[in-house]
Formats: sequence, structure tokens, C-alpha cells
Amino acid sequence: MSRKVLITAKVHPYLTDQLQSKGFEVIYEPNISYEEVYAAIGDCVGLIVTTRIRVDKHIIDHARQLEWIGRLGSGMELIDVPYAESKGIHCVSSPEGNRDPVGEQAVGMLLTLMHNVLKSNLELRRGIWERDGNRAWELGGKTVAIIGFGHTGSTFANKLKGFDVNIIAHDKYKKGFGTAAIREVSMEEVYQHADIVSLHLPLTPETMHLANASFFESFAHPIWFMNTARGKLVNNRDLIAALENGQVRGACLDVLENEKLNTYSAEDKEQLQYFLDAQNVVLTPHIAGYSHEASIRMPRVVLEKLNII
Repeated sequence: MSRKVLITAKVHPYLTDQLQSKGFEVIYEPNISYEEVYAAIGDCVGLIVTTRIRVDKHIIDHARQLEWIGRLGSGMELIDVPYAESKGIHCVSSPEGNRDPVGEQAVGMLLTLMHNVLKSNLELRRGIWERDGNRAWELGGKTVAIIGFGHTGSTFANKLKGFDVNIIAHDKYKKGFGTAAIREVSMEEVYQHADIVSLHLPLTPETMHLANASFFESFAHPIWFMNTARGKLVNNRDLIAALENGQVRGACLDVLENEKLNTYSAEDKEQLQYFLDAQNVVLTPHIAGYSHEASIRMPRVVLEKLNII
């Protein structure tokens, strides 16, 4: 019987070494296309994916020997999990593996934004010594609203300890998580009290473009906005409008609606350029969970969940 495992993304050698030590034949194709996955998956028992390859009914039907799918990181939106499981394919992810770097980067981006670290640094590179225009807003005393209180949302809350912030959190599907340090609230309370809003949600039909014009208009006062989860949670056009009209004081974005720059439409290019030019936007290329440590921790979590180690 085949013991092939197809790996469709760049991974730490730890993963391939562990699989090979357990007797698996590793097919390592970090740049593989969807069509190539379809061609290669027929005799594989395992599949490792990240955020690039869609594992849909077409691929699953062709994967007649597939026993498991391991997702490095969080978010299973690219995998048709119900259909895979109906075929007896075990699906696991590893949000525990990269929640710490996401939480750390979220704090770092927020400080960079509110303390004008990026803006003032870029000005200095052009010979501009500007202090008054780069006066910081302190985190202390602000109310940070976390929407989605799973692995990354709760970790972000933990990383904020020591900053003297008021933390409120809303999760539509999780209750009873409030503590002395974190107040569990409704969305109405988020809209009423938040100074800073951070999204930590999966991408589903329900959360698609959650952050739209209506969302930004609902806040009682201007907010700093953060998204280190999934780009399509945000309607770029509406966020830009909110930045321009002052509903959003500034934004930290590690993810974008469209992260494939070579497919950009004219509007995509215009929106990206706006974010890059804006002095009140901190933008990074989906690297929040991409730490050196997480590159080992994520595969270890996947292999443990699959009872391979």
C-alpha cells in the first residue's frame, strides 16, 4: 500500500524528516499548482497544505487513497472539510502552532501605528526631523475590542497584559470566556466602547466583508482598526472610505483581500497604493504567523493530532 505524502508548500525540514522517519515517502512540491496536485494526489495517503491550494471536491474525489489532510496554520476555508470527512479523510489544522507570533506582531503593529514609528522613520530617511507631527497616542487607558476569541484572539489579549488597556471581546460562537481581565461583550458594546478593534476570525460566507461601510459607521467614535486574520474579512473600498472620512484613525493590516499581486486589477493596484502611501496604515505581507519557531511548531502540532509522532 502507498505511503506517499504530498507537501504543497515550503516547510521546515523538521516536517519532512519526521514523516520519513515514520516510513512515509515524501513528495515535496512547494510550488505545485492545483492541476499538478490533482495529477499527483491519486496514490497519496497524506496531504500537507497551507494557504495556496484549494482542496475541493474535484481533488478529493481523485484522492482515492487519501487518509488525512494537515493544514499548517489556522483557517480551513480552502479545504472542503465536510466533504473530505464524508469520505473518511481526517482533517486537522494547527492554530496553536502560530498563535504566539500573530499575537506578538499584532501588538507590534499597533504600537508602530499609534507611536508613528513607521511614519517618522520613513520621514527621517528623507531628512525630515518631525516631532510634533509624530506625537504618540498611548495604549494605556484605551479599550481594545477583540472580535473572535479563539486561539489568536485570546493570545493577542494575553500579549496585551502590562499595557494598562481595557480588553473587551466578542465571539458569536463561544461563550463564558470572560475573566477579571477580559470582559465578554455583545457587538453593540463593541461599537459603543471600542477605541481599537482587532479581527481574529476565520473566513466563512458569514464573515466575508464583515468589516464594511455599515460596520465602520456603527462605532460611537473613531477607532484604530486591525486585521491579522483573513484579508477578505474586510471590504477594502469601505475601509479606505472610513480612513478618509475619519471613522478609522489608522489601520494595521497583515492581510489583504487579494494577496496575489500578479492578478491585480486596476482597482486592486489603486487600493494597495493607497495603503502604501497612507501615513496612518501599517501594512505587512501576511507574515504575522510566519516566525522561525512556528515553522517547527505548526508541523509538530499537525503530526501530533494525526498520531504520527
